[in-house]
Amino acid sequence: MHPRRPLHPSPPSPDPDPDPDPEDTRSGPGASGGPAPMSPEAMNPERRPPEMGRPATGEPGTGVPAQGVADAGRPHADQPGDRVDVPRVFRLWAPLAASWALMAMEPTLVIASVSRLPDAKINLAAWSSVVFPISLVVEGPIIMMLAASTKLSSSWRRYSAVLRYGLAMSLLLSFLHAVIAFTPLYDFVASGLLGCDARVLEPGRIGLQIMTPWTLAIGYRRTQQGALIRFERSGAVGVGTAVRLLATAAVMAALGMGTTLSGIAVAGFGVATGVTAEALYAHRRVKEIHGALRAEPDGEPMTMPRFIRFYTPLALTPLVTLFIQPIGAAGMNRMPRALDSVAAWGPVHALVFTMRSVGMAFNEVVVTLVALGGGPRALRRFGLGLACTTSALLALMTFSPLSTLWFGEVQQIPTELIPMARAGAALCLLMPAYQVAQSWYQGLLVHAHFTRPITEAVLIYFALAWALLELGVLHAEELGVSGLNWALITFVIAGITQTAWLWRRSRGPSSALG
Repeated sequence: MHPRRPLHPSPPSPDPDPDPDPEDTRSGPGASGGPAPMSPEAMNPERRPPEMGRPATGEPGTGVPAQGVADAGRPHADQPGDRVDVPRVFRLWAPLAASWALMAMEPTLVIASVSRLPDAKINLAAWSSVVFPISLVVEGPIIMMLAASTKLSSSWRRYSAVLRYGLAMSLLLSFLHAVIAFTPLYDFVASGLLGCDARVLEPGRIGLQIMTPWTLAIGYRRTQQGALIRFERSGAVGVGTAVRLLATAAVMAALGMGTTLSGIAVAGFGVATGVTAEALYAHRRVKEIHGALRAEPDGEPMTMPRFIRFYTPLALTPLVTLFIQPIGAAGMNRMPRALDSVAAWGPVHALVFTMRSVGMAFNEVVVTLVALGGGPRALRRFGLGLACTTSALLALMTFSPLSTLWFGEVQQIPTELIPMARAGAALCLLMPAYQVAQSWYQGLLVHAHFTRPITEAVLIYFALAWALLELGVLHAEELGVSGLNWALITFVIAGITQTAWLWRRSRGPSSALG
């Protein structure tokens, strides 16, 4: 079966300026100086309707130059195959959401495995406050390669360039991971910066060393998956995540039952094996679209300067966000009930991330479908339903006996941590809903090649969260608030503020689409 042609073929003209300001809507979508986004039919002559063959002179006041393309930037209603409705949104979203949901099960597998092995609280704290946060921060710059590859991999030439740049970043970041894990820099980071309990330092070091393949594997597979998503082969992404989860579970089960390795070592080997298996699977599946990529016109080359302009704001976004993970751990380590807080943080994060994950999948769906006829309306309707559903499910898990089943039987965390974990989850009820909203606004901005506001929003989140965590270090004890609860309240306030900023800055692209 041949893959679908990409929904956003590369235009023959240069890419829009990566930094236009869509909020200046006085002259329409192209007011910032770059051309307005072009429809798929306009950018691919093979799909143009007959009337689009005549030259266009440009429409006064729109900022759309005369490029021989009529109605640039507007989806064409006379292309039935390109019309978007809610079922089509669901069909593209479902395998991506399944992939995210399966990936969200990985922290639960880790917690369940570690909790069943000796020194559970120490190893949980080492994973939640050292290994996982540091690994996430190091890989942060390559997380958005999924969105970048989805947007940019429109031909073989451009896909090859994106893959080359992604691999270079991944190798450099993997070297940084190794430097932290295998040198005295680890002691400075874990003890000096994060202020970790002395009991978690050595388990954390072992886990971080085992996780060295993490960044390279994730960078490579996200780049390949972006190309698959662009050609509407998102089912391969979901299968890849299932491969990752099965590999992780198999390794952790074998090592947990058949060896005397510590819980942190079992978790590290399991997760590192899982992400490597997923990368190998993505490598195999992307070969299915190589022919389609070669058949697409090359368009303008994706040069390094152009890629840097486009990708730098995207790379900074998760990097700044993920810095909150170790900063949150450092804050909790200096607040009341420190060890309990960082030990319970992992189980709470696993549950909340499971509910947020399906909203994260909405981002690539927006990038893929928003420019097509009926796309904005269908995506808004779908997003609203998704936001309400995911927050409602988290509420059900938190305020019903399911919470005891989840934390006590599935994750099997130490009994004394269950009330703290339940209270922490209750503080996070809005997170799944505003995650969907963030995916919608970020998708609009990525589609418009206007990624700067995404970084602005994350910087606002970072600054506000840092300030509130500092307040917690000073005042949480006198207010009788545990480190975990203060940190989660902080993240919710900062997340709502981030979402509000994204809404404000995406009004231009939103109004341009109608």
